[in-house]
Amino acid sequence: MKKTFAFLDKRNVAYEFHDYKKDGVPADKLAAWAKREGWEKLANMRGPTWRKIPDEQKQDLDERRALKLLQENSSAIRRPIVEAGSRLLIGFDLDEFKQLA
Repeated sequence: MKKTFAFLDKRNVAYEFHDYKKDGVPADKLAAWAKREGWEKLANMRGPTWRKIPDEQKQDLDERRALKLLQENSSAIRRPIVEAGSRLLIGFDLDEFKQLA
């Protein structure tokens, strides 16, 4: 998140920050992101929150079950997620961000 904030601030790009780790993500928003990019891209499967989810809950995941897990464990959602017009950026990739600014 620090890289994202620094990148946007340096380029004077206005943004609205929503702390979904603290405030959660509306289910319809999460579903819309998953429809566009796939739930697998939304889940931070390398992070400690995902690893703490019991394996039996992560077995045979489909989109519905995965989104429920992400809704219940918002810290397991990859950050940042940036909606920029019609673009959706998941995770910080400098080259993708440069295309926006």
